[in-house]
Amino acid sequence: MGTPRALLNWRSLRWKIALLVAAACCGIALTVGLLVHHSTYERSMNEGAAKAYTALDTALAPGPGSGGADGLVHTPEEMPPKLVRTVRAQGSAAAYDESNPYQPRMWAARRLSGGRLVAISVDMTSDQLSRRALDRHMWKYSLAALAVIVPLSALAAELPNRRLRRVARTARRIAAGDLAARTEVGGRAGDEITEISATVDSMADSLRDRLRGEQRFTADVAHELRTPLMGLVTSTELLPESEATELVRDRVRVLRALVEDLLEISRLDAGVERADLRPVALPDMVRGSLARTGLDARLTVGAAPAVVETDPRRLDRILANLLGNAHRHGGAPVEVTVEGTTVVVRDHGSGFPDSLLLEGPQRFRTGAAERGHGHGLGLTVAAGQARVIGASLLFANAADGGAVVTLRLPATG
Repeated sequence: MGTPRALLNWRSLRWKIALLVAAACCGIALTVGLLVHHSTYERSMNEGAAKAYTALDTALAPGPGSGGADGLVHTPEEMPPKLVRTVRAQGSAAAYDESNPYQPRMWAARRLSGGRLVAISVDMTSDQLSRRALDRHMWKYSLAALAVIVPLSALAAELPNRRLRRVARTARRIAAGDLAARTEVGGRAGDEITEISATVDSMADSLRDRLRGEQRFTADVAHELRTPLMGLVTSTELLPESEATELVRDRVRVLRALVEDLLEISRLDAGVERADLRPVALPDMVRGSLARTGLDARLTVGAAPAVVETDPRRLDRILANLLGNAHRHGGAPVEVTVEGTTVVVRDHGSGFPDSLLLEGPQRFRTGAAERGHGHGLGLTVAAGQARVIGASLLFANAADGGAVVTLRLPATG
């Protein structure tokens, strides 16, 4: 059985199947009911007409044992008008008269020599009651069958519906980044739901393999670059002092920082990083990080300073990257607000691009639409370190302009 919420969701697949079955049953019941009603009515009319003709023949038969003239009607005004018209045109006819709904009658009439009309009627009340009873029984048992079939069809639809919900949950977990999630939905070969679940599992395997390939490539590139880079750093120190030498050294420092970031991202992607958690006074930690970066920022601390359980080194790395990104790609002034276990870093630049707000930070995202000329790896490293220490990092744009990053840290237990 599904959850109560799923049971009450009338838009779910199980209830759509149940309603479809109910509609099909109603269509079949209506068709069969109309056919049976029409067939029964025709048979009743034929039998009633035969009974009326027999009564008329008996009443007109001469000699002893005949019905004589009992029940015969000789005045056309006492006969149904339709019967009179038909008899005058054809010589004999039968007609059903429901002018009195509580006592219907079947009439039979004949035109005698001289143009005289004679008719007789027989009571059809019992036939009418039988037909009505049959109609009631058909409707009653059709509704009873629906009352049984609809819940049974809903129960029968619950098994495939449950399997589909499991596939949907797995797909959402994969979309959220859990590439180890699998549907584990059993079924026979050729079953559509089994094929869907197998496709979702195959997609997760493909994404995992591709991601691992990218992670290995990033790590290999960073490791291969590290050795020649160290030689390049040493060589730049031996160059004579000049403006060109300082420019080369600056670019080498940027390249070294990039390689270090790549190595850090590869370790974060591999999941080998572990946090060294300890109680930390958050306002003091933020002040220290601001001082170490040497960047200008306006710090505001709330009335209730908080102590958080975190890794000071990793938190310092996160704050340094957020402040560096704000100064490099945003606009002054940069504001840092500490409130409880939350740290908010805001600049007054052009704000984050829509792609970052939608997908989160992506490594090497560049382009004219980005802040400045791309946000590089700083935000990617900050997001990875936040995951390691159990914090959440949210990206948004302020209503009056500027990028806002909110870091929420877990409080001490």
